[in-house]
Amino acid sequence: MGKIKKKGVAGNARNFITRTQAVRKLQISLPDFRRLCIFKGIYPREPRNKKKANKGSTAPVTFYYTKDIQYLLHEPVLQKFREHKTFSKKLTKALGRGNFSDAKRLEDLHKPRIKLDHIIKERYPAFTDAIRDLDDALSTVFLFANLPSNRDIPSKTIETCAKLANEFQHYIIRKHALKKSFLSIKGIYYQASIQGQDVLWLVPYKFAQSVPRDVDFRIMLTFLDFYTTLLGFVLFRLYTLEGLVYPPKFDKKMDEMGAGLRAFSLESKKVGELENGTNGDLVVRKDVSKQLETLGDKIKEIEEKGEEQDEENAVVPATEEGEKINEGLDKFTAIPSKDGATTDVLEQPTEDLGGEGKTSNMFSEWTVYLSREAPREPLEFLLRSFGCKRIGWDAVLGEGSFTKDDRDPSITLQVVDRPPQVGLPPMPAGTEAEEGVNAGRGKVLGRLYVQPQYIWDCVNAGRVLRPDSYAQGAELPPHLSPWVKVNEGEYDPTVPVEDDGESEEEEEEEEEDVKMLEEGEKNGVEAEGSEGEEWGGMNTELAGEGEDDSEEEEEDDDEENGGVALQESDAESEDDEVSKQLQHQRELEAEAKGVAYKEDKKSKKSEAKKKLDKEKKQREGEVERQKMMMTKKKRKLYERMEYGNKKKQDEKERLEGKRRKIEREKKKAKD
Repeated sequence: MGKIKKKGVAGNARNFITRTQAVRKLQISLPDFRRLCIFKGIYPREPRNKKKANKGSTAPVTFYYTKDIQYLLHEPVLQKFREHKTFSKKLTKALGRGNFSDAKRLEDLHKPRIKLDHIIKERYPAFTDAIRDLDDALSTVFLFANLPSNRDIPSKTIETCAKLANEFQHYIIRKHALKKSFLSIKGIYYQASIQGQDVLWLVPYKFAQSVPRDVDFRIMLTFLDFYTTLLGFVLFRLYTLEGLVYPPKFDKKMDEMGAGLRAFSLESKKVGELENGTNGDLVVRKDVSKQLETLGDKIKEIEEKGEEQDEENAVVPATEEGEKINEGLDKFTAIPSKDGATTDVLEQPTEDLGGEGKTSNMFSEWTVYLSREAPREPLEFLLRSFGCKRIGWDAVLGEGSFTKDDRDPSITLQVVDRPPQVGLPPMPAGTEAEEGVNAGRGKVLGRLYVQPQYIWDCVNAGRVLRPDSYAQGAELPPHLSPWVKVNEGEYDPTVPVEDDGESEEEEEEEEEDVKMLEEGEKNGVEAEGSEGEEWGGMNTELAGEGEDDSEEEEEDDDEENGGVALQESDAESEDDEVSKQLQHQRELEAEAKGVAYKEDKKSKKSEAKKKLDKEKKQREGEVERQKMMMTKKKRKLYERMEYGNKKKQDEKERLEGKRRKIEREKKKAKD
């Protein structure tokens, strides 16, 4: 006889542990437990059977894997939490006694500092994994960079986030890694390709943000601590691979004056003379005279090595040994590195695909001026990411612009987001006028004026678009998401809608025809009633006497031979009668007016529509007959597919009809 197992020892009861039990096992407070779980990436789990996992209880409980909690017992951050608890007790004791000097000494020298470096290396063993997980980190960092400081959010945290955000934008600009961008209600979405991985993040608009009170910022700041550490690691690696010093040089005065990206300057790791480049970056001039002296010897060594490799890699004759050697050519052999890790023989690509193509420099020939009402930060980031190096703006928007003079003749394109000034003559380029009065003096000749959406649409299209549709004051085309792919059968806003051939006047005429038919039927009923009254009800009596059992026999025969076909034929005959009545009514009206009746286009369209309806009914009947031959399972599946397709088609027709209506209203307004 086997050993009897105790209840609540194996299975779900052993694999899962409640949050209360986990806190007791780790001997820390609940807030510290939350922080530790966020740092380590441990989240609550949902067991299949909660009752068994909770040892028979049905109370609502949060569960974790027992192995995860066991893994946390040896975490170094756990020891830091315990040290911080001891430190807080000593600090409270010193403040209670009034020993402020001791309290300050404890704060400066003995406060435990929590480092998350080992957790980053542990959670992301490969650099590609860290890049793939940058979406949430970047969105959180850009969010806090735009929030105001208050009691919950210290100003130092906001400065750190703003600094990391600008450093990341500098790398994207240098590598031309930005691919797409979209203006949404939530903010501005950006997508970049870094080391072959697509990274998508959200940046809020530069509005006056009101911090909500119902948000627990302790949890948000815990996530932010982890994300800032992760982003710092990733940026250090990216800058190092690019041969740049990290962190880049930061000019605090320029930042206080609102320079933004221009407050940072990149510096190469190579030692040499530094000078400002065309884009404000620091460029290195290195003395290469010593290298040129030894260049000839190095070339000879490379040529000798190349000849030896050619002899080794000579074509092997088609023998058995040669076939064995050629079999191994397609296989990848692992080579151990200095660290002991193994790597493939083939070098992995480090450059981003398409980084130096035509698309990445499509704004390089432009000199752009941003009006004071246009959003400067996102436009500057987009323009610099695609090669534009000469961007000017008003002095109100901050320092670091190419030019602050909106009358500069070198400006080729100006981004404006206000209605045009009507009735003002154009101002020639280079004329003298008072500062800031150019907006009231009219446009400058030889310059394009576009709205901000033009830059975003050019980026998403991958080419420079025609500026006609984006002129100042013009009605803009729809700004569509570049990540939405239209499937077959769905509504595509980029495709022009075909006119259904029915105008509002024709629709009104059809409604009048229906009303006319109803009135004609009413008049006919009244006429029959009056005739019956004159003859004293003889018609009804004769009709009652004429009924016999023959009609019952005919009904029985119809039911036996299939009443459905008769119903369909009756419906078709009713439609024919309705059309004949309409035609007869029109003929009578034409005769009363003394005009010869002619069939108009509307009647032809109605006949064509009836033919289409008849063909549609025939197809539906054929489909119904085929469905009767299916099994129950396949028939239900087919009906679900039909329902989904019909829903999509109805939605498409609804949107197309709405669009037709809008286009008609636009035509009327123009006329």
